[in-house]
Amino acid sequence: MKITYYGHSCVLVEAEGKRIIIDPFLTGNPVATVSPKDIRVDAVLLTHGHGDHFGDCIEIAKANACPIVAVYELAEYCKSQGAEAYGMNIGGSHVFDGFKVKFTLAFHSSSLAVGDSWIYMGEPGGILLTIGGKTFFHAGDTGLFGDMRLIGEMNDIDAAALPIGDSLTMGPEDALVAAEWLRAAHVLPVHYNTFEGIRQDVSSFCDRLGEKGIQGHPLKPGESFEI
Repeated sequence: MKITYYGHSCVLVEAEGKRIIIDPFLTGNPVATVSPKDIRVDAVLLTHGHGDHFGDCIEIAKANACPIVAVYELAEYCKSQGAEAYGMNIGGSHVFDGFKVKFTLAFHSSSLAVGDSWIYMGEPGGILLTIGGKTFFHAGDTGLFGDMRLIGEMNDIDAAALPIGDSLTMGPEDALVAAEWLRAAHVLPVHYNTFEGIRQDVSSFCDRLGEKGIQGHPLKPGESFEI
C-alpha cells in the first residue's frame, strides 16, 4: 500500500492497481501540489461535507467516471450535482471492486455552503479503507473519543491519518492518545498548517509518536510512504 499526502486532509491510497483519493481539497488549498485535472482514481471517499474536504470531488469523479462514496445525505447531494455516488452510513461497510469501505464514528459537524445557505450533509465519519489485506484508517475531522479504542481493538489498522491542528479538530496531545488506542504502526498527521489557525510542530508530534513505538510520517504535500 502506497500512501500519498496532498496537503490538509487529502490522501491518495494505492494498492493492487486501485487508486482511491480521500477528501480531495485541492483548488483553493494553499499547500496543494497537484490540481484536480492531475488526479486519476477509481473512487473518491469523503469523510464529511465541509468545503475543505468536499473540495474538488465532483470534478474528479466526473473526469474519472468513478463513484463518490460518502454518508447518505452527502452522497445524495453529489448525485444532484451530476456525479455518480454511493451512499452509506456510520457503522456500515461495503465491498467495491477491489476494496472495502467502512464508516466509523467521528465527532465533528458536516455542512456545505451553497450560495448564502449552509446545507446539512449528514453525519461526519471516519473511514476504514481495506485493499489487498491492508487497512488504512482516515479519522476525518474529529475530537478524541473513547470508541477509538474499540476501533483499534476490532480492526487490524496498518496506518492511520489523524488530524492534529487543534481548534477545529483534536490537537497533538489528543492525537497521541488516539494513535495508541488505534494500534496503528504508522500515523500520518493531517489537517494542520494549511491555515494560520491550525499551525502545529509536526516534527515534534512525530518524535513523540516514536517514543511510543509508532512511526510518524511528517510528509510534505506530494510525498509518499509505503507499507
